[in-house]
Amino acid sequence: MKNNIAGPVTLPLPDINAVKKLAEKLAPLLCKGDVIGLSGDIGIGKTVFARFIIKTLASMDKIYLDHVPSPTFTLVQNYKFLNLDIFHIDLYRIQQPHEVHELGIDDIFADGVALIEWPERLGMFLPRNWLQFKFGQGTNHEERTVDIISYGKSHKRTMDALIYV
Repeated sequence: MKNNIAGPVTLPLPDINAVKKLAEKLAPLLCKGDVIGLSGDIGIGKTVFARFIIKTLASMDKIYLDHVPSPTFTLVQNYKFLNLDIFHIDLYRIQQPHEVHELGIDDIFADGVALIEWPERLGMFLPRNWLQFKFGQGTNHEERTVDIISYGKSHKRTMDALIYV
């Protein structure tokens, strides 16, 4: 997996509005087959970022979503939009990588966009092509940073759109 790695590109996220803006930039760039890994410590904002992406996509399709639940206990939440299915996956409770087959992970990767919290728990089942958003703590309570890393196929267009807009 060390081949074809691009990044990391580190972006500062000074507050929750910056996290929302990044999600709003990413959402319209997503395509069927995209795998987005959301990494970082508990409470760093992975679920918040995924919720902003999902709400942005819903808004683009003129769908109102009042509540976007965390998939911590269900492991997978599926959202069907006009042209795209989103699978929000939380692997925190997965103990062994082989457990992901029970989730139908191969079908998810083929059929829609996967937003995966704790993607490192997939181990050898991580796809060759994915984009990682690794969140970290900034200098104060509100501030975050995100390292964006592309694995496999080029995500240059997506990374350029996120960084240079």
